[in-house]
Amino acid sequence: MDKLWIFKDRDSLEYEIGVESFLIFAAENSKDPKNIPCPCGRCGNFRKYNVKVIRGHLYEKSFSLGYTDWIWHGETSSKSVRSSAGSTFLPKEQNAQSKTVDVCEAAYNSDDHDSYNFNRFIADAKQPLYKGSECTKLESILKLHNWKSKCGISDNAFTDLLSFLPQDHVLSINACEAKQTLSDLGLEYIKFYACPNNCILYRGINLNASECPKYCLSRRKVMKDGKLRVNRPAKVIWYFPIISRFKRMFNSSDTAEQLIWHSKQQSNDGQMRHPADSPSWRNIDYRWPSFASDPRNLRLALGADGINPFNNGLSNRYSCWPVVLVAYNLPPWLCMKRKFIMLSILIPGPHEPGNDIDVY
Repeated sequence: MDKLWIFKDRDSLEYEIGVESFLIFAAENSKDPKNIPCPCGRCGNFRKYNVKVIRGHLYEKSFSLGYTDWIWHGETSSKSVRSSAGSTFLPKEQNAQSKTVDVCEAAYNSDDHDSYNFNRFIADAKQPLYKGSECTKLESILKLHNWKSKCGISDNAFTDLLSFLPQDHVLSINACEAKQTLSDLGLEYIKFYACPNNCILYRGINLNASECPKYCLSRRKVMKDGKLRVNRPAKVIWYFPIISRFKRMFNSSDTAEQLIWHSKQQSNDGQMRHPADSPSWRNIDYRWPSFASDPRNLRLALGADGINPFNNGLSNRYSCWPVVLVAYNLPPWLCMKRKFIMLSILIPGPHEPGNDIDVY
C-alpha cells in the first residue's frame, strides 16, 4: 500500500483519501474499534481513541512521520531485515538516523514482531523528532532524561521545558509520560531500605522495623541536630529485576541458541578457551547433575567493585558498589559484550560494604 500521502499537505485530496483508507484498515483489523492507537504526531500511538477522534487528530496534528509501517494496526513490518546475529536492524540508509534501535532490541525480543511494546519502540527509534530532523524521538527522550538526572532537574521543571518546545515535535507532553516510556523499555528498578552498616535489609520479617536489631541504628536519616527525617531513609539500595531480562534472552531464537553453545559447539581439545573448560564448571556438573543435564540452565558470574561516581579527583572517601551479572553460557565472543552484562544491584556509599555485601 502506497503511503506517500503521509507527507502530503493536509488540505490535499490525496491526504484525505489516505486518511480514510487508514481508518478503514485500522477499524477492520482492530479488536475494539473504540480503542484504536492514534498515530498522529502528538499521540504517537500512545493513546487510544475511536475512529472519529483519530480522524480529527490526523487533520489537526498530521500523521506521525516515521510511522510508515502500520505495525500497531495489524500490518506486518516490511522494512526491517535480519542480521546474522538474529537482531532486527533498519536498512542502511536509515541506520544512521535510528541508533537507538539497539536499545529496543536489548529490552525486547527481536523476533517477536507481534509484541506491541517492541514494535512501538522500533517505530519511536525511526520517527524523526520533527520534519527533517536527524534526531529520533526515542533518542531525544533518552538524552533529555540523562540531562535531567545529571543536573537534578525536577519533574515540574522538566514538564515546563517540554511545554516550551516548538509545537511540531513528537516528544512526550509531560515528565510522567516520558518516564512511562522508559519504564516500558525495561529500565524499572525496586528500592529497598537498608541499615547504614549493611547488616540487614528492611524487608521480610524486618519490613516494618524502625531500627537495626544488631546496631540499634535508626531506619531514618539522623540530622546533625539529632532529629530524624521522617520521609528520608538512612540508606537505599537499588535492585534491577533480572528475571524479565533472562526471559527476553530466551525469547529470541538466535540468542537462545547461543545460550546452549557451551554444550553443543565447545571443543574438547584440552585448551582453555571458555569457562566451560575450567575445573569449576566440571565440579558443578559433578555435584549437581540434574542442573547440568539441561544446558539452558544459566551459569552466572557475579562481580562487584567500588567506584567514585563523583570523580572530583580530590577525595576517595565515597565508594558506590555496582553488582553485575555475566551469563557464561554464551560463547566467548559474546560473554563480555555490554548487551549481556547486567547491572543487578547498586549499593550506595559512603563506605564499602566489605564482607557484609552478602546481605544484598
